[in-house]
Amino acid sequence: MENKEFDYKGPVLNGFIALVITIVIFLAAIRCFILANSNSIMPLWGILLMILFIFFAKGFIKQEPNEAKVLVFFGKYSGTFKRTGFYWVNPLLSKKSVSLRARNLNPEPIKVNDKSGNPVLIGMVLVWKLENTYKALFEIDSQSLAPVSTNQRGGSSSSFSYAFENFVRVQSDAALRQVAGNYAYDNADSADELTLRSNAEEINEQLVKTLNERLSMAGIHVTEARINYLAYAPEIAAVMLRRQQADAIIAAREKIVDGAVSMVKMALDKLEDQGVVTLDQDKKAAMVSNLLVVLCGDEPAQPVVNSGSI
Repeated sequence: MENKEFDYKGPVLNGFIALVITIVIFLAAIRCFILANSNSIMPLWGILLMILFIFFAKGFIKQEPNEAKVLVFFGKYSGTFKRTGFYWVNPLLSKKSVSLRARNLNPEPIKVNDKSGNPVLIGMVLVWKLENTYKALFEIDSQSLAPVSTNQRGGSSSSFSYAFENFVRVQSDAALRQVAGNYAYDNADSADELTLRSNAEEINEQLVKTLNERLSMAGIHVTEARINYLAYAPEIAAVMLRRQQADAIIAAREKIVDGAVSMVKMALDKLEDQGVVTLDQDKKAAMVSNLLVVLCGDEPAQPVVNSGSI
């Protein structure tokens, strides 16, 4: 999309010089009113100078770092003023203040269905800032998005901030639902599949990409977005917890059995290599059975002393 934003190229005067000129005009107007009794034309000059004073006084701009003013001349976009300091510009220009600073958004977690259809609660925090002032003010209806109380202030910076935050909030909700619906909460069957729980970095990158695609129309750029809350919905949380516990128990048992088998094999090999005892197949089977019971059992083994032959 074509970038229609450009810097303001009209006449700009140092604010302090313009302030001196404005004060001089005001004092001259007062002088004319004082001399009105001695000269009949003086009141007229005083009125003209007072109108000129009011005209000049409406052209001052005071701007801090990472702020901008969008200048509009009778409905026509005249450019964006981004200089920091105190200046004077054409008073006939309408000045709309916007902030270019980075802002956080931390909405409440929402309920969505993951790829498997399971309802999950998911929340995120994102950092965003305004990059294109033309799109922000003229590509979306930022005035109507602002609250009524701020909308009546005549396009103040706070009203536009409310509008942009509202727009980002709605679009971030839609983007989060879209991304979360493409992945499962977790997947014990396939370790290669991306999941919401196990692949946070990849999911966050996809979330940033989706957010920027949605917010580019408003000139807003998301610098970072991260999932900060993830849980099963309350109605299935208990069932899924039991499933996770079962998966953990099975994984632990598999590791215990693998270790027990290797230990039994090591014991039989050492007994045979060192000539401690010679066992036939039946005796080996009995020993393997006893060792596996001891190594894999949950309760401590109760030794039995065999006083007869082995």
